Amino acid sequence: MRVTQLSESDEDPLGLHLAALAVLDEQGTVVGWSRRAQDLIGYPGPDVIGRSAFEVLVDPVDLPAARDAAVRCRRAGGWFGLVPVRHRSGHRVELGLRVSEFSRDQLREWFLAGAPAADVLQWQRDRAVLDGLYRRCPIGLVVHSPDMRVVRVNRAIERFTGVPAADFRGLPTGVMLVPDDARKAVERVRQVIRTGRPQVYSEQYVRLERDPARERVASVSSFPMKDAAGRILGVAEMIEDITDRHRAQQRLALLAEASTRVGTALDVEQTARELADVLVPHLADHATVDLLQPVTRGEEPAPAPGGAVVRAGACSVGAHEPSPRDPRGEPFEYAPDTPQARCLASGRPILEPVLPSDWLSRKPDSGRPVPEPGAHSLMVVPLAARGLVLGAVSLWRSRRPEPFEADDLTLAQELASRAALSIDNARRFAEQQQTAFTLQSSLLPSAVPEQSAVEAVPRYLPAGAGTGLGGDWFDVIALSGARVALVVGDVVGRGLHAAATMGRLRTAVHTLASLDLEPDEVLSRLDDLVNLLAAEREAAGERPGTQQLLSATCLYAVYDPISRRCSAARAGHPPPVVTTPDGQASLLDLPAGPPLGLGGLPFETQEFDLAEGSLITLYTNGLIGERTMDIDEALARLCAALTRPADPLQETCRAVVLTLVPARPADDIALVIARTRVLPERNVASWQLPREATAATRARALVTDKLTEWGLQQLAFTTELITSELVTNAYRYASGPMILRLIRERSLVCEVSDPSHTSPHLRRARLTDEGGRGLFLVAQMAERWGTRYSRDGKTVWTEQPLPEGNP
Repeated sequence: MRVTQLSESDEDPLGLHLAALAVLDEQGTVVGWSRRAQDLIGYPGPDVIGRSAFEVLVDPVDLPAARDAAVRCRRAGGWFGLVPVRHRSGHRVELGLRVSEFSRDQLREWFLAGAPAADVLQWQRDRAVLDGLYRRCPIGLVVHSPDMRVVRVNRAIERFTGVPAADFRGLPTGVMLVPDDARKAVERVRQVIRTGRPQVYSEQYVRLERDPARERVASVSSFPMKDAAGRILGVAEMIEDITDRHRAQQRLALLAEASTRVGTALDVEQTARELADVLVPHLADHATVDLLQPVTRGEEPAPAPGGAVVRAGACSVGAHEPSPRDPRGEPFEYAPDTPQARCLASGRPILEPVLPSDWLSRKPDSGRPVPEPGAHSLMVVPLAARGLVLGAVSLWRSRRPEPFEADDLTLAQELASRAALSIDNARRFAEQQQTAFTLQSSLLPSAVPEQSAVEAVPRYLPAGAGTGLGGDWFDVIALSGARVALVVGDVVGRGLHAAATMGRLRTAVHTLASLDLEPDEVLSRLDDLVNLLAAEREAAGERPGTQQLLSATCLYAVYDPISRRCSAARAGHPPPVVTTPDGQASLLDLPAGPPLGLGGLPFETQEFDLAEGSLITLYTNGLIGERTMDIDEALARLCAALTRPADPLQETCRAVVLTLVPARPADDIALVIARTRVLPERNVASWQLPREATAATRARALVTDKLTEWGLQQLAFTTELITSELVTNAYRYASGPMILRLIRERSLVCEVSDPSHTSPHLRRARLTDEGGRGLFLVAQMAERWGTRYSRDGKTVWTEQPLPEGNP
């Protein structure tokens, strides 16, 4: 079943646990009705189920509008809006209604979720501003209703005014300001409501009635909040206290410019260059930014600063004048008697208003950053952040005659301090990215395991720089009976949490695969695990606002090279592409299933045959989710790139990447292309044994003959013993005929299947016990053994390594 556009938010009145729910068939007949719908509209289920929704629920006056909405809904595959519904008592009830299309058993039906219009409008208003703005944003936020009352403020406003945020709710706009300031605030909000146009960066004096003598200046940006239909739901104002900036606006204008020009990217050297460019010519005629060598590599510098530095940024006035000497990129050390060396050692700024006259006669060397001729004044300020000195900024004046003053040093310190934070953030980001990518690399498989079922080529492509670490993964897992599991998955979100969660899910998939569970059962247990992880993170207070706490998608497929059958299930993941040996590529019609993390919803396994030499391609959303391309177009191009099944798989992977992946993908991509193989019939032998006391004797004879035919006499003794024990156990505890099967591939596989679901297990027999040692002997003789279950019973299997030289 595929369902679209259904919200699971706890605060959404149209969420499944709060809304009135109904299901209509293609003709508009009610086929489903919830208890909440009965409470809201008055009709019990038996009164509406089987009847036309237009006849029961729509007033004749509203019928044309309702039919028009139905037409738009059919055309778009869904609809949302406010509609009047006829209550059982005859009065009209205004509802917010969300209609979504879903398919079940090839039938097209419509899922309706409704709630009182007032609740829906309130929810829309609340959702217009993200929860993070109320809790963590350092800029004040005030939301006004259309009737000029305060709906909500954030914690920044609470700190700004000293009034608890809860006390603002319901108060008239501007009530806490002195009358003159309140009138300006009210007029601004009223004008935004009337015109629908925002007002950005308007400055206003803010004097509170509780403290009218204290005058502060705020920068206020006001903008309307609108619903999907364009109706104004209220006005949001972002308020920033700029009192200090306003008072020092002229002297510190450079800080405003630097805030927009320095730290534009999480790159250490780029930030250093941006700082040098900002300092010249506004503050200095020449500027250099020298960073400790470990910082340029993304490493944390030693607590005691010193050692080699690298010139990461330099700038001088006049295009014809060179930058201060010492080439960029080449490590050097300051001489001990230079101001730069003293600044690094002490971590304090140094001001040389008038340089000694001998500076101009000094020859440049590896330890003396000599300024340009004519330099007469010098400042050196440390780049320090979080208690670490990262480098030093040197500023000279040569063209301007006035020397540097204390105020200039204060400004330079402020600029350097801000830049140092950006540099350290860039350094820490580089360090974190390297750690994250190392973690991710260790979590992803390093190679495809040896197996006979498929020839598989995986490809993992990380997202472009700066987008963060993703949670995509892939796997090729060898299973019992010569089968193989193909897996791709994608954890929603980015960063270390996503990578760590990916590793946990991948480990869980390996564990579940070893149990030989059906694909839908694997996904169901993964769903339980994702819900458990989400509960752990929520308990730890990691829930990101109203967003889904933890979610993932996954596709799990199992291919059997003996029967050529493939069974697969997916959890909200894109369907695989199957390419037949004659080059026909198409999406597999596989039930979508919900993403992992929704909890309690079923998954469905589908089986299909794959001819030898077919391709099955599994991929994550990043491959087809490029924003510049429609998803249908992307899928068509993917299928077109997979129409040459006989080509080497590496070339096919390369063709897919060249067709769909940009130079800097916005999302991680996991891709697995597998070419199916078929195990030759001569390498498989299968017999049905009746449930008789002589079954073990018959099995031993059959095994001996077949191993002799295969030239595996060396394994006859151990295989006879294993077969005898497995058949004897099946005879004792099962209730029907048994199937004995031998498979010769990379190992010798012996399988005994019976109709029982009783689980065999090892136990330690006592010295006086006459039995109980069978499975113990089997475990000692075989390299691996296990049990897998099916709808018809179970299969106990063992694997033994083939002798050297045997194919």
